[in-house]
Amino acid sequence: MPGKRGCLKKLLLLALLGLLVVWCAGEFFFNLNSNLVAVSVRDSKNPLQIRTKRGDWKPAVALTVGDLEAALIERHRETGMVWSTLRVRREGGALADMAQRVFGAEVQVVTLSPERFDFMTTYRPKFELTTSSERMSEENLWFCITGNFRDPKGRPMGWVYHEGRQVNVPFGEWSGCFFVKDGRPWFGPKSLLNEVPGLIQEGCQVYPSVMKNHTTFSYVDLKPDEFFDGSKISYRALGGMRKDGMIVFVLSGDGGVMNVSEVTEIARKLDVQHATLLDGGRALQYSIRTDDGPWHFHAFNNQLPFTHRWLERQRSPVYIGVRRKAPVILSGDGG
Repeated sequence: MPGKRGCLKKLLLLALLGLLVVWCAGEFFFNLNSNLVAVSVRDSKNPLQIRTKRGDWKPAVALTVGDLEAALIERHRETGMVWSTLRVRREGGALADMAQRVFGAEVQVVTLSPERFDFMTTYRPKFELTTSSERMSEENLWFCITGNFRDPKGRPMGWVYHEGRQVNVPFGEWSGCFFVKDGRPWFGPKSLLNEVPGLIQEGCQVYPSVMKNHTTFSYVDLKPDEFFDGSKISYRALGGMRKDGMIVFVLSGDGGVMNVSEVTEIARKLDVQHATLLDGGRALQYSIRTDDGPWHFHAFNNQLPFTHRWLERQRSPVYIGVRRKAPVILSGDGG
């Protein structure tokens, strides 16, 4: 009997170890913890709630501007760059509550100064599919995120500019855009292209735009599913700009899935003037450089080459990259 009990204990330990290895692999390759939260709340009809500085939970629409600013938890700061986190949750039944208690959920807010950073499109030759971590490493970037959408064959959907040249054709009437003119980055509706003088140096067409001059477009709340899946609770990415030119990204983090109205409302209360969504859903991935090394987020698998549609690798052709500006070298006369 003692020998059998010892053998059973070993088998149990091996089984637990094997389960732990499988779980860790799932977390590494498929962001398992985050996606369990995402699946548990995807059918919820309840609003996204944000944890305030006082520790209570309020819907994003009920927070004041001051409440939201105070709720931001700073994770990294350097000259011209701040990365903060909002703790969020969504009521959705026992499974959702348990998943969020165990794994948590968060939204990331990254603010960047164009005075300190250059903005650009980044991609591989012939728009070969790649990842944000690869783009960060190859281009020495401080921040990188998925840009425009791709078609089933992996080609970018929409115009792309790089170093003053248009390198991909437009796609339909997609309403959003990121572009750089005279060294200044812009995010928002396509009407800005004509209003801002100069030639496009960098940029890509994205979809949909959600805000102009601090005003949310009516379809975001009234007709969210007429042209896009705006009411769907999913991984979201918003790029926007304040009136002072500061660039603000509002991004789903682990478990922090949102609908379009919610991510737009957060941006509006962060004093964003113009804004557009970027590619999101399962394709969302972004990378942030910190003092401790790069930090990477991906919504789903972007490494293992599965072909099944439920497990397929999520890689994109075009990313928006941000690189620290080169220091200004002042020449002297030697005197």
